[in-house]
Amino acid sequence: MAWKPTQIPDQTGRTFVITGANGGLGTETTKVLAAKGATVIMACRNAEKAKSVADSIPGDVRTATLDLADLDSVRKFAETSGEFDVLVNNAGLMNVPFSRTKDGFETQWGVNHLGHFALTGLLLDRIGDRVVTLASIAHKQTPKFWVDDLNYENRRYQRNLAYAQAKLSNLMFARELQRRLGEAGSAKRSYGVHPGVSATDLFARTETPLDLVSKPFIRLIGHAPAKAAHSTLFAATMPDADPETYWGPARLMQSQGPVEPSPSSKLSQDRELWRRLWEESERLTGVTYKF
Repeated sequence: MAWKPTQIPDQTGRTFVITGANGGLGTETTKVLAAKGATVIMACRNAEKAKSVADSIPGDVRTATLDLADLDSVRKFAETSGEFDVLVNNAGLMNVPFSRTKDGFETQWGVNHLGHFALTGLLLDRIGDRVVTLASIAHKQTPKFWVDDLNYENRRYQRNLAYAQAKLSNLMFARELQRRLGEAGSAKRSYGVHPGVSATDLFARTETPLDLVSKPFIRLIGHAPAKAAHSTLFAATMPDADPETYWGPARLMQSQGPVEPSPSSKLSQDRELWRRLWEESERLTGVTYKF
């Protein structure tokens, strides 16, 4: 039988931090967790929008300012955070024009991966249970992982490949974090998940004519944001969820369907690439994990 959020145990007394929770999958995840009794902290760049969304959701929903494109903001958020149970690395950008973050990183990789890498490392000692990181079926779209030029210093920018690289990084980071937690004997867990395809605002920020037509098309092949959030909710709440499994929809080329084990690319399973990505991420962010 397909898993549904009605199977989530009571979450009273548990606290979740969700990045980018002021829209799309983040908002849907927040709604369900708050309804289950959890305290949810929406960590968002746009504080005003976050507060408006939080005020519309019944339950204990709070907001905090976090800009993943600015490592100073990431550090400030971490410095003011107390202990909590689950971190959901949800925020992301997709197929945007070339730009760099405040710290000089290519923006898609800098926000989607490096910001979350730094955030997780700075918060790891305060996370009581698990980390859930959202990857994407788009991770399969890159034919290579340019581990020696992840920051686009020496190659032509292609926005679709930059997004694929960022999402591949998310999945490899989730897996390497789980490997290191296990090696350290930690009971904490790290999950990589994907939502399938859903018509969220990610499909309306490319600054191209596709912004006008992509969401209606995506609605035809994907599923609603409320269903796309199921894989995040499953990994974030179910006690027996296997952290070694890539959770997400697997039907219609992984674009929709119930939560189940989902296939990933050969690149995403390369443990040497996991290690090299980790080391490069530590070097660029200045964040070293302590297990």
